[in-house]
Amino acid sequence: MTRLRTKRLILRQPHGEDAPALAAYLNDFAVAGNLARVPFPYRLADALAWLATRRPDMPADQTNFAIEVDGAYAGQVGFHPGPHGPIIGYWLGQPFWGRGIMSEAAAASLDWFFTASSAPVIYSGVFHFNAASLAIQKKLGFTETGRSSLLCLARGVEVEHIDTQLTQSAWKARRL
Repeated sequence: MTRLRTKRLILRQPHGEDAPALAAYLNDFAVAGNLARVPFPYRLADALAWLATRRPDMPADQTNFAIEVDGAYAGQVGFHPGPHGPIIGYWLGQPFWGRGIMSEAAAASLDWFFTASSAPVIYSGVFHFNAASLAIQKKLGFTETGRSSLLCLARGVEVEHIDTQLTQSAWKARRL
């Protein structure tokens, strides 16, 4: 089971005890409305069902990390397969916004991913109105590759999406 530590955070395997906080934070439209694959409302049953799919032996492109801040569950960062290759996704509960937590968590997870995987590129993106998430990606070295339309389950509509990517070589060059 992979466990990552940063200066302020612990990134660990999500588990059943996270369900109440996970459900509470994702049952906030300000969070869920920025994510493609999260329904709204988001219930405890949704959290438990998702957590039941998490195992410690998942391949790198299906690994998710719970983010702990001072021992409290704060959100998730993780990877899932996409049509062109692995995708990184992430979210934080509102009480943790604006503190640089996601930049720190995403950087640690990208370090891990590019070590654990042979993928030359990681993909991501944001809905066009999510300037804070786009700023995180730009800070991490992601570049915009175009625009697309992506279903937002919480909104129930297709939304304009800014597509981004980060190459392993650009990530490693940034770390030197």
